[in-house]
This record gives sequence, structure tokens and C-alpha cells, in this order.
Amino acid sequence: MQNVSSPLGRAPASPSRSPSPRFPMPTVITLGLAQLINWGVSFYLPGAFAWRIARASGWPQTWVFAGPSLAMLVMAAVSPLSGRWLDRLGGRRVMCAGTLICSAGCVILATSNTLVQFYAAWCLLGVGMRLSLYDAAFATLASIHGASARRPMTQITLMGGLATTVFWPLGNWLGDTWGWRTGVLVYGAIGLVAWTLLRSLPPTPPRALAVHSAEGPRATLPRVPALLYGAIMALVAILSSGLAAHLTALLGARGLPVGLAALWGIGQVCARTLEWLQPRQASAVKLNVVVGCGLPLCFALGLAGLSWVAAVGAFIFLYGALNGLATLLRASLPLELFSHDAYARALGTLLTPAFAVSAAAPWGYSVAREHWGDAAILWVSLVIGLLIAIAALALRRLAPTAPAPRTRSTT
Repeated sequence: MQNVSSPLGRAPASPSRSPSPRFPMPTVITLGLAQLINWGVSFYLPGAFAWRIARASGWPQTWVFAGPSLAMLVMAAVSPLSGRWLDRLGGRRVMCAGTLICSAGCVILATSNTLVQFYAAWCLLGVGMRLSLYDAAFATLASIHGASARRPMTQITLMGGLATTVFWPLGNWLGDTWGWRTGVLVYGAIGLVAWTLLRSLPPTPPRALAVHSAEGPRATLPRVPALLYGAIMALVAILSSGLAAHLTALLGARGLPVGLAALWGIGQVCARTLEWLQPRQASAVKLNVVVGCGLPLCFALGLAGLSWVAAVGAFIFLYGALNGLATLLRASLPLELFSHDAYARALGTLLTPAFAVSAAAPWGYSVAREHWGDAAILWVSLVIGLLIAIAALALRRLAPTAPAPRTRSTT
């Protein structure tokens, strides 16, 4: 029987797992709070400070926003290695290291006076983000609990999804009160709180996660499902990154309330909450089809009602909901497609293209908008949504669906 009293603790010698393990809520809360902090002080840092950095330094905003894009490219470069590190060192060590690297990146960013220093800081932040954000936590949970880890993954994303709600207002207040340098230093200090939370979790000994490493050859990834999963996640990343960069500008250009963009986050949290509250979770492969087929309909709604506030609001809310579910599928699909022992390696390898295209998507959307107008953003997204739907249907035909866990106990 799987011992789950300590989700980040020592894996058992036996490969057998309990069909319905009870997952400790304190561990879920600890990981969720750490994710909330790590997302807020790294990935969402530009939302609070980028324009302040540009104004204070005199650098063009394009140069400033090149920093986060560089971080995404670094994440892509580090991604194949991250899975190996998770297998060899364990989740707690990797996430603690990533959190400290993010804090160090904040310190260098706050003290940078040249573009070289500024970009070096973002390179550090890219390494830290790849080692400390959702994927590292998900890989650790999956290696120990298998398919039963899906529900705590959902709970952790619910807490992590509040990062903008907490850190954008905090960053704006810090920037207005003490300036962007002090604000970023405070972010780095807050990152140490996440490190303390992660340190409170039981350690995972080296190679403990690879429970089958001594019992047989390393599990291989089925080629076609792996390619389809990687393609879907890359296309989803293009949509998320491109729309995040241009949605508010699109609303303003059409004379619509910019505040409608907040419906993205609301839809995201609502969808994840509904997923968590389901007494029996649907197969991730089937849910992927729902999300994939819903995306083209979502963008068709946006195009049809681009001048109507209600229609645009419904489009943004629906897209936020689908994007929120896509984040969960990024974690839960590999649980059904691949061996649990190959989970960390699968995420490390197959998500590399997603990080790379995330860096280029805002630029690509800006080119489309410049050449074909504001509506081009939605037309491009519609085409990408159709590609996601096709890939999701193909994956549904190829992949057998695993039975979903029947319980949602998290004591």
C-alpha cells in the first residue's frame, strides 16, 4: 500500500499504489502558497514593474519586455534538464533551488544599471521559474500518487491563480511608494517565504522518485501521443501568451472597457473550481476534447460580437475558463498518456516548444495586428484553436482513457 502521509517524502520500495489515497491538506496548502508567491514574484513581476523600469531607465519598452521573453527562452533551454533533476534530486530540492534562484534574480534586477545586468537577471529568473513553478510541483505529486494526484494539482492551481490578484496590487503600491527597485527587492525577500514553506516539507532522497529505475529499463514515451501532447501545449501557449500581451490593447482600440479583461481571471478560477468540486473527475483525454473544440467556438463568438460589450465579455470569460482548464490538462494529460515514472521527463522534454513559442507569440501577434488590423488577433487565434481541436480529437482516438479517481478526499 502506498504511504501518502508525506507526499514529498520517501517513495516506497514497492511500486504498488493505493487506488484512492488520502492526500494531506497541509501539504496542498503549503505547495499552493509557495506557488502563489513564486508566480507573483517572477512570472507576473513585469505586470507591476515593467513600465516603471522603462520610465525610470529611459529604455524603450520593447527592450524592457525583451527581458521576460529572454526568460521564456531560458526556460525552454533548461526544460529538458529539469525532468532529470527532478528524478535525481527530488521535487523539494529542485523547487527550493529554483525559488532561491528567483530571489537572486530579483536582487540583480533591482540593482541593474545596464541592459547586460538587466538581461542577466532575467536569465536567472528563467532558470528559477522553470525549477520552481507548477511543473516541478506536478511532477513530484505525479511520481508519488500517479493519477490520484490530479485533484491536489487542481487545488494548487486554484491558489496559484490568485498570484495576479495579490502581487499586482502589491507591486503597484510598492512602486508608487518606494520605487521599482525597492519593490523588486521586496519581491525577492518574499520569495524567501516560499523557500521556507518548501523547506518545511519532508525531503525526497536522490533517485527516490524513480521507483522503478532498479527494476527494469526506463519507460519510453509513445511517440504519436507525445508529439500530439507537445503540439497541443505549444499551441495553447501561443494563445495564452499572445492574447495576454494584446487583449487590453484590442479592447481599447475597439472602444470597449479595458476592465473586461478581468473576466479572463474570473473565468479561469470558476472553471478550476468546478473541476475541483466534481465528485468524479472526467478523463483528462475527454476533457481535452471539450477544451479543444470549445476554443474555436470561443473565438468565433469574439469575432461575431467584437463591437458588443456583452458578447466580448462572454468571449473573454469563456476563453479564461478554457485556458484555466488547459493549465490543468497540461499537468493531468501525461498521467493518462505516459507511465507515471516518466512524468517528469515527459514534461521536461515535451514542454520545451511551449516555452519557446511563448517568447515569440506576443511579437507574432503584433505583426498580424499591424498588417491586418485588430481583428487579426482573433482570426489568428481561431485558426490556432482549430488546430488544437484537430490534435485533441486525434489524441482521443489514439489514447485509452484511464479511470478517474472516485474520491476527492484531501485530509
